[in-house]
Amino acid sequence: MPESNTSFRRSGPPMGRGPMGGGPMGGGMGGGRANDTRGALGKLIGYCRSQAGIILFALLLAAVGAVFTIIGPDQISRLTDYIYDGLSGGVSSEEMAEDIQNQIADGEINIMDYLPEGTSMDDLSELDLTDTDSELTQEIFNNITLSEEYQEAHADDGIDMDGILGVTVLLVGIYLASAVCSFVQHFIMQTVTQRTAKRLRGDISTKINRLPLKYYSGNAAGDVLSRMTNDVDMIGQAMSNSLSNLVTAVAQFIGCLIMMYYTNWVMATTTVLATIIGLVLMVVIMSRSQKYFTARQESLGDLNGYIEEMYSGHDVIRISNAEDEVKETFNTMNQAVKDANFRSQFLSGLMQPLMTFIGNLGYVAVCVVGAWQIINGNITFGVITAFLIYTRLFESPLRQISQAMTQVQSCAAASERVFEFLSEEEMEDESAKTKRIDHVRGEVEFRNVKFAYPNAPEKEIIHNFSVTVKPGQKAAIVGPTGAGKTTMVNLLMRFFEATGGSILIDGTPTTDIPRENVHSQFGMVLQDTWLFAGTVRENLLYNTEGVTEEQMIEACKACGIHNFISALPHGYDSVLSDNTAISAGQKQLMTIARAMIQNSPMLILDEATSSVDTKTEMLTQQAMDKLTDKRTSFVIAHRLSTIKNADIILVMRDGDIVEQGSHEELLAQNGFYAELYNSQFESVAQRC
Repeated sequence: MPESNTSFRRSGPPMGRGPMGGGPMGGGMGGGRANDTRGALGKLIGYCRSQAGIILFALLLAAVGAVFTIIGPDQISRLTDYIYDGLSGGVSSEEMAEDIQNQIADGEINIMDYLPEGTSMDDLSELDLTDTDSELTQEIFNNITLSEEYQEAHADDGIDMDGILGVTVLLVGIYLASAVCSFVQHFIMQTVTQRTAKRLRGDISTKINRLPLKYYSGNAAGDVLSRMTNDVDMIGQAMSNSLSNLVTAVAQFIGCLIMMYYTNWVMATTTVLATIIGLVLMVVIMSRSQKYFTARQESLGDLNGYIEEMYSGHDVIRISNAEDEVKETFNTMNQAVKDANFRSQFLSGLMQPLMTFIGNLGYVAVCVVGAWQIINGNITFGVITAFLIYTRLFESPLRQISQAMTQVQSCAAASERVFEFLSEEEMEDESAKTKRIDHVRGEVEFRNVKFAYPNAPEKEIIHNFSVTVKPGQKAAIVGPTGAGKTTMVNLLMRFFEATGGSILIDGTPTTDIPRENVHSQFGMVLQDTWLFAGTVRENLLYNTEGVTEEQMIEACKACGIHNFISALPHGYDSVLSDNTAISAGQKQLMTIARAMIQNSPMLILDEATSSVDTKTEMLTQQAMDKLTDKRTSFVIAHRLSTIKNADIILVMRDGDIVEQGSHEELLAQNGFYAELYNSQFESVAQRC
């Protein structure tokens, strides 16, 4: 059966081609294009619903940590006031004015004795001791001696170390709590992210085995791999960093807004007005850059698909001298990736300097307005200190939001592609089918089979195909290219579903039993060799259990590769990789040995000796004869000399069986088969 579900890296043709080479290879490199960004993010949220509780808890911790951070500046304001009051002697203008008014009211002093020379009656009538900014008031304060009671009350004035210590301990506790919340939420989000990424990769891997062959006939393997790697990684990065940062930034933004207006509405309004400009520009940039993030992921998938195919066909490219054409195509696709990356990153990159400029503008505005407020006695020095911190904390969330939204845009583009793939139409669910075929005799009947590829239903490939292969017979399928030989085997294996008629095994329609049960009845040797990065033993025993060492060695001896394997550095435990020196013929012999080890009741051989020399072909043919003995087998052959001993030869042309019979019978008919057979030997004679 086809080896598509494995943990090893394969060595063979691109996945974009069917397991037997059938079906049109579509020209699209990247699959369908999705453009529902909100829908993709909605699907991602729904996908993570099972972990919603722990995610919400982590986001709550992020918000709580932001709240603790916001509380800090208010306490720093108190700390600043303690220090400022201590350094200024602890005497405020308001307290001095109150003491002087009390002395005047008690008759202890006469204000007229302390007026500066040249003070007019008009100045005296406008005197307001609470107006500490008035020059007249300040001169009076300098001349008057404060009362003894006031001096005694403020004899110990200075820096209040107890108050500073209390605020310092509180600040340490606040910032420590913020750090703990940040650490815990970061740990949780990293755990959730890795679980989600692992689950996504697992679902994509499972989806690969559930998709019909038509999907791989029209989509490049590299694009699928890009969705499993690049796109899933992009989603993981966004979930790990952007989501918590976004919540933290929003909580910090709202909290700073509240605290700023609570502290001083004038400076708060000044900061908000400066910030609104940045918000408007950020929204405009985001709306224009999203399409480039989508284009970036799509063009990267296209490039990966092209590279994968060009790498797989590197030898053909060199032989065909097509390096210049390949390089030109690569450069075009590479330029598309570069352009999409440049546009998306350039527009998103504008947000960072823009937010920096807005933040600096906010600092300037706070300093100017704050200085004016201090001069008017509306705020203390500690308030403006706190406000400078709030301005930084208020600008920082905007920067974080802009960065997070950049990653969210990339996440949206990646989610579109991942969930587009996961939503592709799957093969029919056959879990409800309970009928199975075991102990197969091997009778196979094609009854009025018709078929057209799903992407071209109007073009019928197989027309009313009917034949019965008896148990143990060796049926050879021959015909010119495009006659439908491989398509018939694909239908037999249910890689494709017939559009008409039915295929029966031992009288049971294959559509009545699960695909896995059909696949388990066949061993396959394909023209394209499929070996994986693993040991020789793992390749030979792939998905087969209960095989002894002797059985494995016997199969390899029958195929003539035991000596070759024994000569490897570690024998059957030698690791096969891209750097292992192994010929195409040896690879094909190993796949034949694998089929012998599987010991399936029926066999499919697709030009299984095409990559071996004449001497090896003779040895392999003997092994194949032993392999097919007493087993129903279907042999697709182009070398007609290899199927002379077939029990029945089915000659196909344009999707129909035009002749059938043994080799001698068909030659005696002197029909299409005889024409094909004679043309091959005439071609050989001419070459000789």
